[in-house]
Amino acid sequence: MTIRKLMLGAVAGAALLAGQAAVAQVDEITVAYFLEWPMPFQYAKVQGLYEEAMGVKINWVSFDTGTAMSAAMASGDVQLAVSQGVPPFVVATSAGQDLVTLDVAVSYADNDNCVVASGLEIDQSNAAELAGKKVAVPLGTAAHYGFLRQMDHFGVELASLEIVDMAPPDGAAAIAQGAVDMFCGWGGSLRRAKEFGNVLLTGAEKEALGILVFDVTSAPAGFVAENPDLVAQFLAVTAAMNDGWNDGSMVEAMIPVIAQDSGMDEAATRETMATFVFPSIEDQLSDRWLGAAAPAFMAGVAGVFVESGSIPAALDTYAGAINTGPLAAAGAM
Repeated sequence: MTIRKLMLGAVAGAALLAGQAAVAQVDEITVAYFLEWPMPFQYAKVQGLYEEAMGVKINWVSFDTGTAMSAAMASGDVQLAVSQGVPPFVVATSAGQDLVTLDVAVSYADNDNCVVASGLEIDQSNAAELAGKKVAVPLGTAAHYGFLRQMDHFGVELASLEIVDMAPPDGAAAIAQGAVDMFCGWGGSLRRAKEFGNVLLTGAEKEALGILVFDVTSAPAGFVAENPDLVAQFLAVTAAMNDGWNDGSMVEAMIPVIAQDSGMDEAATRETMATFVFPSIEDQLSDRWLGAAAPAFMAGVAGVFVESGSIPAALDTYAGAINTGPLAAAGAM
């Protein structure tokens, strides 16, 4: 029986197989994640399944942005970051930070977007009227990348906008108060912002333009090199939770636990997760994701940031910023 199946069995009440904990080089780690960003891994987080499988104490710390996750990993305060956006990952690695992508945490084109205040009555047909408006954008994030691509699509000059760096919760509050004309962000903040405005492009419309939106599990390369088995065990537990969500076998058990851990009600949790895709390990290792598409997409993201002046330069290739070894090992467990 595989570790992934054992994890699923544990949810049903079966005991975890004894002696399967990885031999760790450390006895305690800190893992970063987002509130109001419900994902299957949180069931294992709450139930202590990661600790049982890995044999280490885990400190879970919530963050507002992926850029803050990068800073925490740079300082050594965080060893793993769950669901870090590709753009902040690209910004960090382009600047020389030695981070690696370990898996595709979630794909979510409909759950990261920009919202224009209702009173402006601006949509696709008259998006040029955004010129001169004030926009709340969490710089260096997936929302920032999506904002740049959408403004380029609509022909809105960045120099014509007043861009304010705001974390999504602050941006949502600002558009609600009328302090900004447009909000860009994700999750619960996006849901709140949509109460006061409208999106310019749907998730499907963004994907048609090549504006992909997905997050990764990331970590300092040195930590992964020193603890490959520990990291593989972490990814195996995550994959087991994704499997249980995807096949429906664990959904009803997960929803109330994930909702409470995310700081959301159950209805909002279901609504949010219905827009998420959690690829299997097999899919993640294919060319569609980490095998080929992800490094090419990262290069494209970097190119957009360089062109906009957000970062000074891009790496020649981002293939070296992806380490599929632990994920492949997790798939064999």
